Amino acid sequence: MNNIIRFGVSIDEKLLNQFDTLIEDKGYVNRSEAIRDLIRDKMVQEEISDPEAEVIGTLTLIYSHEAHEISDRLNDIQHSNYTNIISALHVHLDQHNCLEVLILRGPAVVVKKISEHLLSIKNVRHGKLTITTTGKYML
Repeated sequence: MNNIIRFGVSIDEKLLNQFDTLIEDKGYVNRSEAIRDLIRDKMVQEEISDPEAEVIGTLTLIYSHEAHEISDRLNDIQHSNYTNIISALHVHLDQHNCLEVLILRGPAVVVKKISEHLLSIKNVRHGKLTITTTGKYML
């Protein structure tokens, strides 16, 4: 187990009160865990900013299955990138709309490029890519 080091932080009282309210609302049991999560998040953002960093991404797409050939276009792109798309989930939201969630893995630049290609397809109504680290360098 790593050694735990205690350190002091000077902070404006009003800012600390806002932080305490925030962490209480989110369910943290103490400030230390909330601060550790903030530091980890900043470290992840730094790590994934490298275009060659190995990342995991989740891409969420909403589209109408009634749009001409959209399913075929999405599938063609996914099959062309099968080494980076490691999983896909397809959900029928209602009679007209579908949700797809893809899990992508690879260099950040590749994951972003595949996602942008899928998001730019005509009749994709909404989508969002979320990228995180693979965790191999996380403490």
